[in-house]
Amino acid sequence: MKFTKIMVLTIVIGLLLCTVAQAGKDLDGVRKKGFIQAGVNGGVFGFGMPDEKGVWRGLDVDTARAVAAAIFGDATKVKFTPLTAQQRFTALQSGEIDILTRNATRTLSRETQLGLNFVTVNYYDGQGFMVLKKLGVKSAKELDGATVCVLPGTTTEQNAADYFRNQKMKWKPVVIESTTELSKAFFAGRCDVLTSDASQLAGIRAVAPNPDDYTILPEIISKEPLAPAVRHGDDKFMDIVNFSVLAMINAEELGITSKNVDQMLKSKNPIVQRFLGVSPGNGKALGLDEKWAYNIIKQVGNYGEVFERNIGVNTSLGLKRGLNALWTDGGLMYSPPFK
Repeated sequence: MKFTKIMVLTIVIGLLLCTVAQAGKDLDGVRKKGFIQAGVNGGVFGFGMPDEKGVWRGLDVDTARAVAAAIFGDATKVKFTPLTAQQRFTALQSGEIDILTRNATRTLSRETQLGLNFVTVNYYDGQGFMVLKKLGVKSAKELDGATVCVLPGTTTEQNAADYFRNQKMKWKPVVIESTTELSKAFFAGRCDVLTSDASQLAGIRAVAPNPDDYTILPEIISKEPLAPAVRHGDDKFMDIVNFSVLAMINAEELGITSKNVDQMLKSKNPIVQRFLGVSPGNGKALGLDEKWAYNIIKQVGNYGEVFERNIGVNTSLGLKRGLNALWTDGGLMYSPPFK
């Protein structure tokens, strides 16, 4: 019996050692090459799209930069791979990218069947419909028989099918894989309606030939919690990505911005001291420099800054915070304590 217990203990220790050896494989790979490869949309203004100078801009782009700032202390240590809706998960599974920050909805099947881990939501959204104003349509319930432009292999396609069936209406989907080409098809009149997440519709309308010609209907037909995703198998990397998003949310709640963060280093508030790494501990827990959160806020900004810069009321998208306001302002953005 004693011999058996020793054998069992040896096996357990061996399994634990194997687990430790495998842990960190994605994070180790990122550190070895010196940058993060991030999968982004590439065709949605305000979330992921290069500007006229080829510089990547958007809320999802800045989320990836925040992760780079946490790991490397440098938000520029990231490269972007534009992906279609059908390409995005395969690219992450195959290792083509390290992190997916491409307005992807967290769902049960994606986390389980696809072997992905979604982290904290960086935008709460819902699916809507956009039409030409001149059609005179005021409600999605008036879309019986409409041709609808939709991306294939997405929750959007399934949600639209469910909505039309539940409303006992007929529809004809026009399926095009690329967001950019789908938008062009809609603007060219190949379909009556474009359906997508409401934020994407606002982004697409912002770059339309004549934005004022289009209206987004009032109905929101789904819940779309959009979040960055990583592969199963590296909990340390997932923790870093997760808390990079949370750091931006927490900083806004604490009143820390990219403009005052250096002054806040002198704060006597122990919560602020721990968050910014003046009091050590959080960095060590994540395997990062103690100033990892400081680097995010200094180089990228807090969540409110990122939101307003890319998609807020003073941009061409003109989006209000809504559900993406802090919990203290009636929204859903909430961070656990950094301690």
